[in-house]
Amino acid sequence: MTATTSFTGDANPYGGGDPYADYRTADLPFTRYVDLADRRLGGAVVAANDEFFAQRENLLLPGPAEFDPERFGHKGKIMDGWETRRRRGADADRPWPAADDHDWALVRLGAPGVIRGIVVDTAHFRGNYPQAVSVEGASVAGAPSPDELLGGDVKWTTLVPRTPVGGHAANGFPVATEQRFTHLRVNQHPDGGIARLRVHGEVVPDPGWLAVLGAFDVVALENGGRVEDASDLFYSPAVHTIQPGRSRKMDDGWETRRRRDRGNDWIRYRLAAQARIRALEIDTAYLKGNSAGWASVSVKDGDAGPWTEILPRTRLQPDTNHRFVLPEPAVGTHARVDIYPDGGISRLRLFGSLTEEGASRLTARHQELGG
Repeated sequence: MTATTSFTGDANPYGGGDPYADYRTADLPFTRYVDLADRRLGGAVVAANDEFFAQRENLLLPGPAEFDPERFGHKGKIMDGWETRRRRGADADRPWPAADDHDWALVRLGAPGVIRGIVVDTAHFRGNYPQAVSVEGASVAGAPSPDELLGGDVKWTTLVPRTPVGGHAANGFPVATEQRFTHLRVNQHPDGGIARLRVHGEVVPDPGWLAVLGAFDVVALENGGRVEDASDLFYSPAVHTIQPGRSRKMDDGWETRRRRDRGNDWIRYRLAAQARIRALEIDTAYLKGNSAGWASVSVKDGDAGPWTEILPRTRLQPDTNHRFVLPEPAVGTHARVDIYPDGGISRLRLFGSLTEEGASRLTARHQELGG
């Protein structure tokens, strides 16, 4: 994902043709982290003080915002984002909004964790974007209601101070707060519209919940697994392979370009913590003519440990979920799937449980981050 880090000011009026033609962008390093607010992980916009023109839920829709210049409703222009009405002052002598006037939305992260950066995307909001935005974070256990989140006993930490933003631009904000958050409060000053919100960071799971589960998918994104690197990201991100649920279409998995050499493609993962793996799944759902021909899986214990193959190179079938029970449990902190020679898989599942050392380290980090 790309975004502008410093542009503020007016966007050009829509001139017809490609609605993204003047969409200003620049690279943001933190976007390599997963979106903690992703709807597929359970993220949601649970409340907003105003959504007169466009619904708050649009903030977390996957994919870029769309724009139809001829689409209007009975309230006005229909925008693909969250848009509030224009604020007014107290009376005719003071028609302008007060300095502290603002609109807000409450966001529940699908996967609580440490936030590394936030993108407030105002795509297609050219004359109706907010003058500034701010973002706060909180860590609240359970499933609090909006009223509970707005109560006086919830501590909110400023992640993005009130900062001017640009119209029709993806405004990026690095975050350096080492704390585990479950909810965000997104403020726009004084009013206006935001197309998309992306909250990039590292998942920090609840070790108590994982302990109760016993056996679980130790590489799953929602359980704290993550992709460290991959040989090829030409068609789709490797992180798709550890998303919740089965793939729903071809680009919901990982697919590489066609190799023209004698090599092979691969993904390297970090597990939730040191774990004892007992079974695995490799799914090629919706990859029919592009499925990997063969795959192998290896694990290693520690950053410097040697790789040990736990699944030898095995023939894969297109559009099929393959299940394997290991003859002996394998202990490790990292995993690697190699596909031969190229193609793709949709999901990788590694079923097992945390070792005593893994559980201890995960609990210590959870406590350190205020979980």
